[in-house]
Amino acid sequence: MFYRETIQKFNSYPTPFYYYDLEVLKQTLQLVKSESEKYNFIIHYALKANTNDEILNIIKSFSIGADCVSGNEVKKAIECQFNAKDIVFAGVGKTDNEINYALEQNIFCFNCESLQELEVINELAFSKNKIADIALRINPNVNANTHKYITTGLEENKFGINMWELEAVVEKLKSLTSLKLIGLHFHIGSQITDLNSYKSLCLKINEIQNWFIQRNIKIENVNVGGGLGVDYHNPDGYRFADFKTYFKIFHDFLKILPGQKVHFELGRSLVAQCGTLISRVVYIKKGMNTNFIILDAGMTELLRPALYQAYHKIENLSRQQQESETDRKQEKVQVSPIFKYDVVGPICESADCFGKAVILPETFRGDIIALRTTGAYGEVMSSRYNLREQVKAFYSSNGYEK
Repeated sequence: MFYRETIQKFNSYPTPFYYYDLEVLKQTLQLVKSESEKYNFIIHYALKANTNDEILNIIKSFSIGADCVSGNEVKKAIECQFNAKDIVFAGVGKTDNEINYALEQNIFCFNCESLQELEVINELAFSKNKIADIALRINPNVNANTHKYITTGLEENKFGINMWELEAVVEKLKSLTSLKLIGLHFHIGSQITDLNSYKSLCLKINEIQNWFIQRNIKIENVNVGGGLGVDYHNPDGYRFADFKTYFKIFHDFLKILPGQKVHFELGRSLVAQCGTLISRVVYIKKGMNTNFIILDAGMTELLRPALYQAYHKIENLSRQQQESETDRKQEKVQVSPIFKYDVVGPICESADCFGKAVILPETFRGDIIALRTTGAYGEVMSSRYNLREQVKAFYSSNGYEK
């Protein structure tokens, strides 16, 4: 629930906008740090989830590293003063310019996804008289049991080096003298709520580690990726992901060799619940079979529902406030009738829909609508399609009821 005072403030803000509760973010980060430090695990934040400056500065203050998937994300991390030695650079299509910039910054590691990429990094590092530390991103062929668009660990996906390629890759590394193999990297997908997938990943990593041990290849770092899911349906009841169980699974099932360090790349689970997209009802449109709530926010502000058919809890804050004020006065009035609406945006695309048959109190033009759990892959994926204004952000440290 939002504070009544916060709802009143929303009426004065130009919608749509992203609203970040920085206290929720800090509580999440503190929980992640306390649970991961039990096992000396190392955390990198996946910048692709949210690159808002305020968010990044708070994450950095918790001594968390950066996981980047583009050269500009590496630049952003450097600009926000993340330690270069805590930055990993992943991505299946790194360009020469991006690689050169990362080499110049002396980042911790390149997570490499193909034999040709290894050859290119070697060539560029040689030209700079540098040795590039690299990890091999290996495709473990483990099903993350999530949406097909955010599954990354199967052989049919474009990511990583397949097991049948490993022998050739390791043999080639012997001639790539400007590379130093320091680790293995894995990532099986995103929004993973079936934690058994991580048990399967651990067992597969153990097998792959044995493959390297048999060839007398020492692996100093194991990067197990991220992908831990959050509760989109009940954001107030489950504000934090189950970090305790998540990290314990890796402690219990991953065979960590002496002196080996284990790295995680968490994104969504750190920032999703601290963000809310706030919008205003522009029109109520009555149809033959469906009533529409037309918002001033659209897929340009929140792409996930159109891209992944993703669910976000939708709340009418104006009606919540009205009913809470009535409760406070202890007056007996009729509660707002309940309706089903298709909640849509203004963009000239039929896919611009946030939810169908959404149950809400009777809604009117001008009401304030909240789309919850949008701190990850929300603002960062926004665009100016239809020449829309770039979405803005506001912040608070006490926006939710404690």
